[in-house]
Amino acid sequence: LVRGNALTMARQVLLYIWFLSLSSALGQVSYSIHEEMAKGSLVGNIAQDLGLDLKRLKSGKARIYTGDSAEYIELNKERGVLLIKERIDREALCGQTTPCALHFQIILENPMEFFRVTIEITDINDNFPSFKKSTIIFRISESVILGSKFMLEPAIDLDVGINGLQSYTLKPTHNFNLKFKNQQGDGENVELVLQKPLDREKQHDIKLVLTAIDGGDPQLSGSIEIHITVLDANDNAPVFLQSIYKATVTENAPKDTIVSQVSATDADEGVNNKVEYSIANMQDDDQQLFEIDKDSGQVTAVGIIDFEKARNYELRVQASDHGGLTDSCKIIVDVIDINDNKPVINIMSKTNVIAENSASETVVTMINVQDLDSGENGKVQCSVNENIPFTLKSSNVNFFSLVTDGDLDRERESEYNISVTCADEGVPSLSSSVTLSLQISDVNDNVPVFDKSSYEASVQENNTPGLSIFTVRARDADFNQNARVSYILEDSSVNGVPVSSLVSVSADSGVIHAVRSFDYEQIKDFQFRVKAQDGGSPPLSSNVSVKIIIQDQNDNAPQVLYPVQSGASVVAEMVPRSADVGYLVTKVVAVDVDSGQNAWLSYKLQKATDRSLFEVGLQNGELRTVRQVTDKDAVKQRLTVVVEDNGQPSRSATVNVNVAVADSFPEEFTDFPHKDYNDNLTFYLVLALAVVSFLFIVSIIAILSVKCYRWRRERMFYKSGANLPVIPYYPPLYADVGGTGTLQHVYNYEVCRTTDSRKSDLKYGRPCSESVISLDSSGTQTLTHAQRGKLINEDFDQVRFFYLQFVRTQIHGNWPWC
Repeated sequence: LVRGNALTMARQVLLYIWFLSLSSALGQVSYSIHEEMAKGSLVGNIAQDLGLDLKRLKSGKARIYTGDSAEYIELNKERGVLLIKERIDREALCGQTTPCALHFQIILENPMEFFRVTIEITDINDNFPSFKKSTIIFRISESVILGSKFMLEPAIDLDVGINGLQSYTLKPTHNFNLKFKNQQGDGENVELVLQKPLDREKQHDIKLVLTAIDGGDPQLSGSIEIHITVLDANDNAPVFLQSIYKATVTENAPKDTIVSQVSATDADEGVNNKVEYSIANMQDDDQQLFEIDKDSGQVTAVGIIDFEKARNYELRVQASDHGGLTDSCKIIVDVIDINDNKPVINIMSKTNVIAENSASETVVTMINVQDLDSGENGKVQCSVNENIPFTLKSSNVNFFSLVTDGDLDRERESEYNISVTCADEGVPSLSSSVTLSLQISDVNDNVPVFDKSSYEASVQENNTPGLSIFTVRARDADFNQNARVSYILEDSSVNGVPVSSLVSVSADSGVIHAVRSFDYEQIKDFQFRVKAQDGGSPPLSSNVSVKIIIQDQNDNAPQVLYPVQSGASVVAEMVPRSADVGYLVTKVVAVDVDSGQNAWLSYKLQKATDRSLFEVGLQNGELRTVRQVTDKDAVKQRLTVVVEDNGQPSRSATVNVNVAVADSFPEEFTDFPHKDYNDNLTFYLVLALAVVSFLFIVSIIAILSVKCYRWRRERMFYKSGANLPVIPYYPPLYADVGGTGTLQHVYNYEVCRTTDSRKSDLKYGRPCSESVISLDSSGTQTLTHAQRGKLINEDFDQVRFFYLQFVRTQIHGNWPWC
């Protein structure tokens, strides 16, 4: 017995030394404690043994991960030590398995780390040896030979090692001695050996006390009574054909599956020859798994055999005859594993949100996978679904880390449902999966993008200040505050004026408003830039070019440039009586500062002394004769021409043209009568006499009003700075070189002057420092400074020459006089 115990202890010590060396090689921490230690007892200083700072334990939220196992150990982060959390019963935890150890992990976060910790639970002598039955009954023939052996039910001691069962004692020992075997691989075998013949006539009942003793300190023991009934002679005991039988059974084998067949023979005859079989050493759990037919010796499986609970079973089968003689054999049943357990996935640590700019191989989740099967059935491989920027890395056996494996882009994918599938290598393979939801948090990595590369919008002139012109819009692919876009008008100038004085932009909506009313004649279009800036930190921005086109309105009436009329004197065009049909008398020249169709002008003859003599060109304003001049035609002709633009509604101006029908300029032409243009002169004379008293008063008021009105118009003209050509007189024959489109032909004339023309009363004005003429919307013009002379008394040729010279200087941009 002592030798067997010593061998067992030596093997356990070697196994423990190998386990500690393996743990040290793998960088693990191992401790050894006794079972049944009180709660709060110190296990070890884990912070010191792992080389960790106490601050790291707190900042990393250190915790113990045991998977599905019960937690017997707790971590005190304040002291950095491991303490007993629950009472540990080694027998309940490991049974007869040695060494008995707890395995768990210390998990740290930020960054994620884990350390494996092993705690060996050493046994204390806290269990008594015990027998399952209260008594053992034998029926032994008196003729049994000396040395006959009778197998006894061994005692059970839940302790292990030296604290386990060590020896037996038998009292009294008159007829029987005790034989006890405890060898590695054979288990325990306790037998009664007959050392003195039995005599039924002297003693037919024998009572013995069998005591089992362990090796603890103090020693514990348990006893059982043995009742022996002495029978009449049965000379031969049953004998098994084999002392050891080996069998295999597949786990989860169906009920009544035959495991093995044993057989024993008895040389006796008759009733003493009949042998009965029984399983002698079955514990409670085993009794529910196997059954033997007492007559045939056939062993069958009657319960569910689970490889994960026990990989082999050792059955002691006893053969007994009716004389009480017995023999025993051993059946070793090996359980064959089948792949009946799926891998179990345990989430050790998990991150629910990760930033889209996280570095590659950032740990997201740590998992532990367990498969209770063995061999190939217990080997597990894990994978994740395809086409995602994540992968699994194995950090240790059955430990995996889910890490990033590519760039993350929240704008492309804001959430991932990562399916982790773990499959074993059994046939057929079993697998299990778990889905991890991971949110991608946004960072400000996208600039606002406008809907268009540039914008162009139009607004009509004379708009109301504050008018909404149009809207620019930019979109940001980021999220929340990073996608909140504000619009800013960039500083610039238009014709020296800050653009902010023309337009404004709403910071929130991007609506562009007109700050003031626009005037097409002052500005036709302008450009500026709008910046879109998001709310990120730091903010990102982009800009876009915006062009505003001012649309013209018909807000300007035509202005007649020629002929210019003055209230002081009357200028007339001369038509010789020998003029042919189509003779060009003069040309009415007008401009409209509007554009487009608002500036298309048409000319109409509104009134004339003789409508049958003249006509005006609808498009070019040329005043021509339509018939031959006769002697009956009046010398003085007065025409009124209306100039209209094409706007909606249209605007117009009128001009009066005085024509002298004569071969020479009449001197009395200076007093050109103002009368209605019809032949009934008497009617107008009578009408004038009727209203002469009324006109006298009206004339005085009108003269004062006209003078005041002209003075105000001249002041307004000077202040407006209009870029209109100032032409006091336009000759009847000219060439249009201004590109206005109102003149369609070019006319050339020869001008002759008399030798005394240079001595005429024509006065040259001072240099052009102020305006020469004043234009009004009614189409009437007045000479102001240089031309207020005695033009009527000049030679007609000299006047025409003056006109031609003046127009030429106007067209070429030279201003010798005003």
